[in-house]
Amino acid sequence: MYYNQSCAAKGNYGGRERLFNRSMERAAVNIYRTANSFEMLVFAPGRIKEHFKLDVKGNELTISYTPPEGFPRPEWIRREYSRGGFVRTFQLDETIDAGNISAKYVDGVLEVSLPIIPGKEESKHNITVN
Repeated sequence: MYYNQSCAAKGNYGGRERLFNRSMERAAVNIYRTANSFEMLVFAPGRIKEHFKLDVKGNELTISYTPPEGFPRPEWIRREYSRGGFVRTFQLDETIDAGNISAKYVDGVLEVSLPIIPGKEESKHNITVN
């Protein structure tokens, strides 16, 4: 599995404020490998699980979140994280069984399991630096 691209939700901001707010709305992702799968942890506290969307199109996995209509937007005194929308896209290689990807939302973390097709594991080899 390879990281492809990342972008925050489309905001209606201008200038430098736009870049700052967009980076705050991005959900952090950690990925680790087990013997049988890649496990992805999408850190997204304060979201509603029914508003997550996961799609596989070709060799791309897209994870997105859209807040519900009428979601409250208070006048923040200090804001260090956002519960806003986001989109993250990842490129899947031929070792991932895309038809059996599963996800669950637990304690503010979207846990996505990407099973590896048996016998399709990537071969490893060392490269000597000259």
